Amino acid sequence: MMLRFLPFCALAAALMPVAAQADPAPFDLTGPTLRVAVTHGTTTLPIARVPKLATGDRVSIAADLPTGKKDDGARYLLVAAFLRGATEPPPKSWFFKAETWKEKKNALALKVPEGARQLVVFLVPESGGFDAVVSAVRKQPGAFVRAVQDLDQASLDRARLDAFLDGIHALERTRPERIEAVSPLLSRSLAIKLKAECLDLAADLQASCLTQSRDSLVLADGQSSTLADTLVGAPTDLALQLSATPEGGLGYYSPYIGVVRDLAKIFGAFQSTQFRYIPALARAHDDRLALLLNAAPSFASPKSVMVVAMPVIETGAPQTPTMRRAEADRLVCAARPDLVLPVEGAPLIYATKFAHDMSLRVTTPQGGVVELPVQADAERGGYVLDQVGMRTAGLGSVTDATLHGRWGFTPFDGPRFRLQVPRAGGWRMVDTDPESLVVGRDNAVALAGPTPSCVEAVTLVSDAGQVPLAWTTTGDRIGLTLPLAKTAPGKLSLLVKQYGVEAPDKIALTALAEAGRIDGLTLYAGDAAGTLAGTRLDLVASMTVDGVAFKPGEVVRADKVDRLGLVADTAPAFAAGQAKTALVTLTDGRKRSVKFVVAVARPKATLIAKSVVAPPSPGLPVVLTGDTAISRDARLTFSLRAEGTRFSAGDSVEIATADGKMTTSVSSGRGLTVQDDRIAVATVEPGKALGVSAHGPLKWRLVQNGVAGDWVPLTTLVRVPGVTGVTCAETCMLAGTDLFLIESVAANAGFAEAALVPEGFTGGAFAVPKPVGGMLYLRLRDDPGVTATVAVKS
Repeated sequence: MMLRFLPFCALAAALMPVAAQADPAPFDLTGPTLRVAVTHGTTTLPIARVPKLATGDRVSIAADLPTGKKDDGARYLLVAAFLRGATEPPPKSWFFKAETWKEKKNALALKVPEGARQLVVFLVPESGGFDAVVSAVRKQPGAFVRAVQDLDQASLDRARLDAFLDGIHALERTRPERIEAVSPLLSRSLAIKLKAECLDLAADLQASCLTQSRDSLVLADGQSSTLADTLVGAPTDLALQLSATPEGGLGYYSPYIGVVRDLAKIFGAFQSTQFRYIPALARAHDDRLALLLNAAPSFASPKSVMVVAMPVIETGAPQTPTMRRAEADRLVCAARPDLVLPVEGAPLIYATKFAHDMSLRVTTPQGGVVELPVQADAERGGYVLDQVGMRTAGLGSVTDATLHGRWGFTPFDGPRFRLQVPRAGGWRMVDTDPESLVVGRDNAVALAGPTPSCVEAVTLVSDAGQVPLAWTTTGDRIGLTLPLAKTAPGKLSLLVKQYGVEAPDKIALTALAEAGRIDGLTLYAGDAAGTLAGTRLDLVASMTVDGVAFKPGEVVRADKVDRLGLVADTAPAFAAGQAKTALVTLTDGRKRSVKFVVAVARPKATLIAKSVVAPPSPGLPVVLTGDTAISRDARLTFSLRAEGTRFSAGDSVEIATADGKMTTSVSSGRGLTVQDDRIAVATVEPGKALGVSAHGPLKWRLVQNGVAGDWVPLTTLVRVPGVTGVTCAETCMLAGTDLFLIESVAANAGFAEAALVPEGFTGGAFAVPKPVGGMLYLRLRDDPGVTATVAVKS
């Protein structure tokens, strides 16, 4: 964004005398008013609804200036000029003038010529002004092109700022207590970055803080306050974050600061002893452009020429704003009396009237379409819907709807919304064990129902009274917290009130009393972690044993018992069989003593070696390369060395999938052979032992006397398809069974130009590359990092 701004500053600096480099005054002087209308085809719109002009458009322009006798005041020519490229002076035929003091010649009727890119309007003193303007523009077309672009964008930025400030001032006059709640929505709608500390002030001071220093409110898109300091000289109170694309904010770099600070420089280059050019920002309302000046016009030499930018002349297909839904994942409740369709990403829909005739196109259950009028409301962050029309639209339970309207002369569609209509009944508690609702603490619960977006209120009802609850919505569920810290055990109920449904849904609950207790502590010699068992272990803050501190982890509840893991920074040097006392500190400061005996160290062993034997294949063998994976029907043998323990006939080795859902074990005489008290050899067919669906990484651990050691990675189990043959005619075909297990097939180990197998493939054959050297290479879905090969018979 800086790239566009820097040439502008360089040009201004080169053309600007030193005396003119002081800060210009803000645009706070009221100038004349222009009346402008644009006709595109057969449609005429006031200028306030026209974001861009197009070739062939007819533009009528008049100035609200006195007409009649000469002594009525200064006489101005109304001059219009079409501009093209920065290096192409416009022809003299592209300049037009009207004599504003003459009743029959005081207006311009223009047609946008082919090749024009900008339209600029001048208010010029009567004597000699027209020729001077023509000469100045034709001598320096590039400077005028840049100035007109910046003036047009600055007027749009000023509209956004004014909309924000007008909203804040209106709240200050009528509802100052609402400023804190409404200003974030205003800032989101208009892409204004708030100074957050303003909202920490007292309500009667917030408005003045938020609206300080209008001329320092705008920053370039994506830049920090450093750029603001560079351009303005002081930190900004607010920053305008502009879109980097024409569709998003319909602007490129925001030149408003440049206009306030630097635009006078570029106009200084046009000065002569006869005329001085001053910029005018345009505020549009219907067919009127009210001009704002930052310098009082001079009627003595050098006389002032006011410069007004008209909308840019568009080339190519018309551009429309790319609005997007705010809170995109949230459904919209059609029954809300304050229904707003949240929209962001195009602030000019709120700051201007470019978007007009907006409506919500709603699809009815019968397949028809209903158009419901909507109005943009920056304070509420979206489009406000006509509730009367919504109630009569006859919607289904979930309905698609699309924003639609016109951007200037161009019809466009905005974002889609999913509307929900509330239905009574169906609310229930989910994913929560009813027995976990224990008094003395807050309890998180989830509720599921048919229309979560239509929840108006949730109330907890107990013998002590009613308590309104806050909630969050995720998908078809709402999450909330039951404040049971000071609630007595007994019957409770939740009342779920929905918009548009008269009676709330009632969910019956029971709050249970649970006396917290600690049943015991398990700590193995050599381990840095121990486990407490009991109830209400969520109240444990810390534990120490002989000065060694343990920090609590997550509480796991199973079989009505809490289990809490606690971990020390290093493993304490406790010997098995030692009697110890742990001091447990609760969150409320109370302390509990727990006596325990250090358990025998958990068994440990290391993997020495492993080998795989694959059974004969009825078709073409699928061979896995490397030693990191085995096929489902293979037999795995691996040997172990005991570490700090001795093997015995009562030991076993557990093998499991990575998630622990599928397990098997081998023991003496059933796959485990003890060579001696240091070495053991295990043999297992994982595909049979774990089930036909088992796949992925496998792990093992040693179990002695009912105590299990740590899990250790073993190998990766891969399900292999059956390949019955490969035939090549015009196309090579690989045939077999369970071919969906293949991810891709290639004729080279690098898998260049590999054939991909669709997910869920159920066919018996598919096309593959022609084998090179009698070999095909396969990647399997269970472990794409492992390559398999198939030798193809000639």
